Amino acid sequence: MRALRALVTGASTGIGRTFARELAATGYVVTAVARSEDRLRTLVDELGSGHRYLVADLATADGQGLVADELARHPVDLLVNNAGTAHHGPFTETPAQDALTAIRLNCEAVVTLAHAFLAQARPGDALINVSSTLAYAPTPGLAVYSASKSFVTSLSEALWHEQRPYGVYVMGLCPGMTATDSHSLSHEDAPAALIQTPEALVAAALRALDRRARPTVVSGTANSVFTFAARVLPRRTALALLSRTP
Repeated sequence: MRALRALVTGASTGIGRTFARELAATGYVVTAVARSEDRLRTLVDELGSGHRYLVADLATADGQGLVADELARHPVDLLVNNAGTAHHGPFTETPAQDALTAIRLNCEAVVTLAHAFLAQARPGDALINVSSTLAYAPTPGLAVYSASKSFVTSLSEALWHEQRPYGVYVMGLCPGMTATDSHSLSHEDAPAALIQTPEALVAAALRALDRRARPTVVSGTANSVFTFAARVLPRRTALALLSRTP
């Protein structure tokens, strides 16, 4: 029986690293993608024989093309589009180039790799696009990030519907605050009860992957309450509250 294969982007740290480890533990042969070769080599050594890595900067056209070509040459059963970034602060105080880099990584790379994967996906294959609960909550101080995650969630939901007749599952995974070593989003002032571990998040995602029922997965009760409130509160009220969120 052929071993299942997965490609995980942003795999050197945090959520992506946890996805790679958990998928390998369940029998997937993993290709880990990120910018840092040292961290990728350490990860693949930890995963064991048969797994591999690919160094690519997905905020660049060359990096996106490299991974898209990899997907064309070596099709996988599961693609985890996890790589992303955020810049915290007022929009006009963030260099425009930083904002555009975030869009290239958070949106353009997701589209490029999703297209390369789905163009040759087979029944039973699956795509996980890692979004955020902020997809439902445009956040002052994280304007580009929350907008980019709205894009990812909307795209994922539409692709879920398009791919269902072909037996291909698409998930928009919406984590809330997650305890990672990323410096792009700091949660140090947030209540501990609201912060999820990467292990808990990935476990929820893999349970949902087994069920293949919903286009969007929000992990954890607190995050579900948050997204519900963000949808039903008056927009001005939600924005005022979000502007004071740590």
